[in-house]
Parts: sequence; C-alpha cells; structure tokens
Amino acid sequence: MDTRRLLRTPAVALAAAALFLSGCSSSDPDTGAGPGPGSNPGAAAVDQAALAKYYDQKLNWHACAASGFQCATMKAPMDYTKPNGTRIKLAVARKKATGPGKRLGSLLVNPGGPGGSAIQYLESYAGIGYPAQVRARYDMAAMDPRGVAGSEPVECLTGKQMDAYTEVDQTPDDAAEVKDLTASFKKFAQGCEAHSAKLLPHVSTVDAARDMDLFRAVLGDKKLSYVGASYGTFLGATYAGLFPKNTGRIVLDGAMDPSLSARQLNEQQTAGFETAFESFAWDCVSGKQCPLGSKSVQDVEHRLQQFFDRLDRKPLPTGHSRELTESLATTGVIAALYDQSAWPRLRQALRSALTGDGELLLALADSYYERGTDGHYSNLMYANAAVNCLDLPPAFTGPKQVEAALPSFEKASPVFGDGLAWASLSCTYWPTKATGTAHRIEAKGAAPIVVVGTTRDPATPYKWARSLASQLDSGRLLTYEGDGHTAYGRGSDCIDTAINTYLLDGTPPAKGKKCT
Repeated sequence: MDTRRLLRTPAVALAAAALFLSGCSSSDPDTGAGPGPGSNPGAAAVDQAALAKYYDQKLNWHACAASGFQCATMKAPMDYTKPNGTRIKLAVARKKATGPGKRLGSLLVNPGGPGGSAIQYLESYAGIGYPAQVRARYDMAAMDPRGVAGSEPVECLTGKQMDAYTEVDQTPDDAAEVKDLTASFKKFAQGCEAHSAKLLPHVSTVDAARDMDLFRAVLGDKKLSYVGASYGTFLGATYAGLFPKNTGRIVLDGAMDPSLSARQLNEQQTAGFETAFESFAWDCVSGKQCPLGSKSVQDVEHRLQQFFDRLDRKPLPTGHSRELTESLATTGVIAALYDQSAWPRLRQALRSALTGDGELLLALADSYYERGTDGHYSNLMYANAAVNCLDLPPAFTGPKQVEAALPSFEKASPVFGDGLAWASLSCTYWPTKATGTAHRIEAKGAAPIVVVGTTRDPATPYKWARSLASQLDSGRLLTYEGDGHTAYGRGSDCIDTAINTYLLDGTPPAKGKKCT
C-alpha cells in the first residue's frame, strides 16, 4: 500500500442525465507548450509541428453506457519526443450543456489519485451533480489519464496477489519483517514491469498534461477550463506551467505543492492525517459512546495505537476468508478521514472491531483500494504507483534511511507516522527511473487560477494550497476553514458560490477570501 501519496477525493454516487459540445474547432498545434516558466524542468522539448496530426484528429462520439453521456477514443503519442512512434488510445467522455445561457465551452474535471478515473467521476458525480448553472453552460468533459482505467491501464498483480500485498506488515519490528516488507514492494514493482513495461516510462503528469491540451483542441476550445481535485491540482498546475497561454478558468481544489520532494510530501501528509484524526477524535469524545474512550483526544489516540498493536500480534476475524491485519485497519481509518461524513461509519467500524469483528473496518480499507466483493481490484493503486514513482525521485534509498527518519514521522503523527514512513519506501524499487523533479510552478501569462485549501485537510495539508497559490503568477487562494479533503460541492455555500461565480463569469474570489 502507498497511502502516503494516494491523493483522492470521494466521488458521490448519483444517477445520470444529459449533455452538449461546443462547435468550432481550434486545432492549431502551436500551443505555446514551451515548456512555460516554472514548468517541470524534467519536461523534454517537444516538436509541436509534428503533433499536428493529433491536434487535428476528429473523434467518433457514441453513446456511453451511462445515459446522456457520449464517449470516444482519442489518440496520443506514447512518447511525446517521438510523435511518429507508437500511439496510445485515451478514453474520453462528455455531457453536452443543456442551457439556458451562453455556452462557455468545455469544463474538464479530474478527481485525483493519481489513478482515479475521470470518466467515472464525470458520470457518477460531476456530469450530474455539479451546480445546474455550471452544467447548463459548460459541456462537462473528462479524460482518463494515460495508464488509468479506460486509457491503456497499468496492470500489476492478480487480485489474490494484491490481497497479500495490502496485508503485509507496514510497521516492521525486526529485520525479518523489514525484509518481508521490502520484498512486497519489489514484487509489486516486478508485477508492474511484467505487465506494463512499455507504458511505465510514459505515464508522468507531464505526459497527461500534454494529453489534456490535445483534448482541449480536439474539443474545439481555445482555452482550457478545468476543475481538478487533490492530485488533479498537480495535473492542472502542470498544465498551466506547460501551456500558460492556453489556460482559461482553472480551479485547483485540495492543492498539492509541486516544490516539495517526495520525502517532504510524505512527511507533511503524515502530519495532515494526524490533524484530521485529532478532529475526528475531538468529535468522538464530544459525543456519546466514543468507542475509543471519552477522556481526551490524547486518550483516543493512545487507545487506537493500542488497538493497532494488538492487531499486529493477532489479526481479527471478519466473517470472510481474509482477516483484518494492522495494515488493513490503518488503511480503513485513513480512508474515513478523507470525508467528515464518514466519521459515523468509522466510529461504528471501530466499535465492532474492538468487540472482535473486523468486517466493517475491512470494508473501509477495501473501498480505499477499490477492491470489489469478487476480489477484483481496479487499477487505481497500480496507476497511483506508476505516476508517483515517475514524477519524483523516491523518498528514501533504502531501509536504513527510513529507520533514521522514523522519529521525524512519528513526531508528525504518533499513530500513523511509523507506517507511512515505511510506505514511503515503495518507489525505491520501481523499475523505471523518475523523470520529474520537485519544482516551483509559476505559469506566467496564465489567466487567474483559483487554488482552494481546506484548513484541516488530511491528504493535502492547507499549507500546500498557500504555497501553490503563492508560486502561481496569477494564483488566487480561496480558504475553507473546516474538515475533510477538498471543499467544492461539500456543503459550503460560500465556497460553492465563489467557485461558481468564477467558472461562469471569470471573476476570481477576492484576495484572502475565507469560508466556513
């Protein structure tokens, strides 16, 4: 498991409706893809003229399985430095605007991950659950990034192999357990190489951002309008750095900080989960019958650590063939911290587990990993590792460095620090060398970009949003003072009104605007 970099936003499961697409085609391949100021220094130069055939392609739209949506396949070069080489096929979808009001082109959405399916997010939430006035004037659109879901998915392990991988002890107590953990990381990486070797070097965020510019042009939009959540903010910021002249109305919700190394990201995210757990613990002890005690936040934290320690020695039965291990229980707790609405479910799961039944906590872990009841996993975790390990050099070179870093991680989170420090070792054994590096993104010349940060966000700490907004030449920070991962569409009228106003008339929030 690689929870340290799995930056997700939960898609709300709703039912589908209808859509539209804008008319005249902007297929000019001279897209200003410099790279632009502050873009990833690892981004290789690209011959834009040679990409004309991709920018000029016409898509064959057809009805999706979801009612009211249209699907198509878009071609892109596997390697942008070799545009005449191997092509890959990318799954795209849209839902046309229904009016009333002047059409504003397409609004691309991405739910994060990396590894989350943008098309699934479009069909299950954005295309039917975004504010009606936004859907009335935009064609809602999505592209599964390369390596994800419908777009040449990275594959690694069988379901049973993935089960074993998620159960491995991630808080090793001795040399033998360290060996078992590193062996699991190596087996995961070897599985990805065995099934997806040709694709692995070409699934970086820079590659996905270039694909988004192709999609923009093929849709007929001169400017890209985009809402990205969690990792989707890094994808959107990378796009702005590469194509500042092509940026339209960009919202980056639950922002990442591209200037941080993998070690810094991992440690700071560990602190973010600690902040979120403290909020959950305070809520728990403030109510009745908190399963982890009622004295204080510190008491709740201590009791949870004791529970994890017991699972480390003896996993719990779940009523199924799989047991609840310490690693799975930790994942289940972390999964529920993403969304405040999941706290009651977490309390119930902990109450059951503390009385000997691990089924509910296992279900939370399975939802995090996107494991079906049939034992099949989506490719979320495979794509997540493939993108992360390509975007940044690994946090650590080996177990000795992790051991030296443990005190720092444990200070960031007494409960989660140990496991998240060891999880940071996973990219060390990746078969493909990283092509990206930590870097500031300025995107000079871009239109105003709205960066949204939640003060007690578990996965993308608030200071990341502050940092990204300050890096972007046209960044405008919008603050949500609250809990949970991301802010748009999560119950704050203040946040939703500010973002809707920006998307519909281009007016960004006032400087320093804060919402509750």
